[in-house]
Amino acid sequence: MVLLAELFALILALGQTDTLIAFWNQLALISLFVLWIALSVAGAICLGKRWLNRLDTRIATLAVLSVTLSITLLFSWLGWWYLEPHSDPTAAPAPPAALLVRNLAIAGIVTLIVLRYFYVQHHWQLNVEAEARARLQALQARIHPHFLFNALNTIASLIHSRPQQAEQAVLDLADMLRSALAYQERITLEAELELTRRYLAIESLRLGDRLRVDWQVADNLPLDLPMPALLLQPLAENAIHHGIQRLTEGGTLTIRIERQPRALRITVANPRSADGATKRSGHGIAQHNIRQRLQLAYDMPNPLDITETPDYYQIAFSIPLEISNAWPSPKVS
Repeated sequence: MVLLAELFALILALGQTDTLIAFWNQLALISLFVLWIALSVAGAICLGKRWLNRLDTRIATLAVLSVTLSITLLFSWLGWWYLEPHSDPTAAPAPPAALLVRNLAIAGIVTLIVLRYFYVQHHWQLNVEAEARARLQALQARIHPHFLFNALNTIASLIHSRPQQAEQAVLDLADMLRSALAYQERITLEAELELTRRYLAIESLRLGDRLRVDWQVADNLPLDLPMPALLLQPLAENAIHHGIQRLTEGGTLTIRIERQPRALRITVANPRSADGATKRSGHGIAQHNIRQRLQLAYDMPNPLDITETPDYYQIAFSIPLEISNAWPSPKVS
């Protein structure tokens, strides 16, 4: 607000003076006047924000406009009394009506422009978050058709030969479906790891020795750390379906989670075939979804770090440890 107030004062000073000395003097006086009004209005709005948040948009706009005009009128009167020389300060004449009207008109126009800007920005932020939440719901409701089909076939083949493993696979699949269909914006790191382990357990029954999982998990992880739901499991699914599954001999899925000074670093790596490097369109949907949710939750310009060669693919991202509130809710001020 100080910066915006100074820019506004600069514009007013440029339009009222012709010489450099007069410009600096006028800028100093206008800056003092504008800053007092801007900071006083900000303080008054902050003190009454709970009341303002309960009002309708139009009524809240009129309330803010009234507060701004009242404070502008007060400081216009005080400024006139302080700056204009008077032989008897107790009987100082009222400021000219033209001066008051000009100041009130400028304050009113600027206030309406600023409120309009905040209103548009607020709705834009709501739209961005709504789109990200819609993508999250689509990802949570989405169980890969091939995974579901293969999981059911795996369970069917195990019912007679290995009934205990088939029963465990049914339980794992039920937990997977429950987590996928339950709408949760955030889950803990422990819940995300458990979801991924259950998914990998089912895939291990299907792929057998072709799927090897190398968990490289640090001992000092904050398992209760909140994070956007479904970040790790879709990456593990991509690594299997677009990498390891296409290899005749299979491969090792590496999941590394390490705690850094200010962030949690999660890395998923897998081997892949040379033709898989050119046929990996499935990677883009989940990765684009995860990238958007990380950007929204943690304000990261480029959250995904991807390293790829013809026979190797790795994706990594970080979750800040200092931020415990992902998906901040926008507030009206």
